[in-house]
Amino acid sequence: MDETKQQKAPADEDLGIDLYDLFYLFRQKLVGILIALVLGGVVTGLFTYFFIAPKYQATAKLYIVSASNDSVVNLTDLQLGASLTADYEQLVLGRPMLESVLINLHPHAEDIEQLKKMISVSNPSNTRILNITVTSTDPAEAMNIANELARLAIDWLPEVMRSNEPSIAEEAVTPTKKSSPSYVINTLAGALALAVFYYGFELLRRLHDDTIHTGEDLERYFGVVALTSIPEEKGVQDHSEDKKPKRGAKRGRN
Repeated sequence: MDETKQQKAPADEDLGIDLYDLFYLFRQKLVGILIALVLGGVVTGLFTYFFIAPKYQATAKLYIVSASNDSVVNLTDLQLGASLTADYEQLVLGRPMLESVLINLHPHAEDIEQLKKMISVSNPSNTRILNITVTSTDPAEAMNIANELARLAIDWLPEVMRSNEPSIAEEAVTPTKKSSPSYVINTLAGALALAVFYYGFELLRRLHDDTIHTGEDLERYFGVVALTSIPEEKGVQDHSEDKKPKRGAKRGRN
């Protein structure tokens, strides 16, 4: 009866890896993890610095309010302005607007789709402000495109929408600081990614390793308690080789 219980016990145990094994493996591979951490950060930081061009953002702001009969703005006009903002968001990125920008400025963008990827239009919640943001590797180009879109929105969109023209709340200026990439974030992300990859690789190796290393492993997998263990000693060789006569050694006479 006891033998049956002893045989079933290992089968019922979880043969996976527990938290202690995770911590032990982490401590055992700590030097390798630190090397991977430093190497990943250095490689990612250098790659970001030398191979990723910095980008700049310029933003022009429009204030959209529809005043009835050019009089004082009332509550109805404010509500109408809020609804017009969503329409402006769609029309600013429309083909006619982008084609006009290409014709007027001749930016480095090759086509409309490439130019469209450089532009983002947003409307902060509970406002009638329309932010036209342009991202480019050239700060002057970003400013010019943003201001040109704002000017076209005032001149052309009111005719299409049959509404009063918006006003420019803030013109775009030439950005002096890059918006991306972030050297710190990229370096930390690369360092953590390589360190996690190295630790995960070592963890998979440990999970697929069915070699018995310690008496605890023997008890864990087979339910058998080791009575004793013989430690391995480095440099132990077969002494029988020393007993063989070496080449050039004198042999004794019979």
